[in-house]
Amino acid sequence: MEGELAHIGAGLAAIGSGAAAIGVGNVAGNFLAGALRNPSAAAGQTATLFIGIAFAEALGIFSFLVALLLMFAV
Repeated sequence: MEGELAHIGAGLAAIGSGAAAIGVGNVAGNFLAGALRNPSAAAGQTATLFIGIAFAEALGIFSFLVALLLMFAV
């Protein structure tokens, strides 16, 4: 019973990976929308784009790590 609950918890934690993908799409989409509105400012915002993508992916990696820990360490 306890192992089954750990797998359910790991599945719920893995939802964070999908949420990270949605977050990266949101960051990139908003950057492109802003770049199309003001192309001259797009070059200055590229570093901010990469920082936002990195933070979104880090949250996805952390949720994947939690899922692995729940599956194999608990």
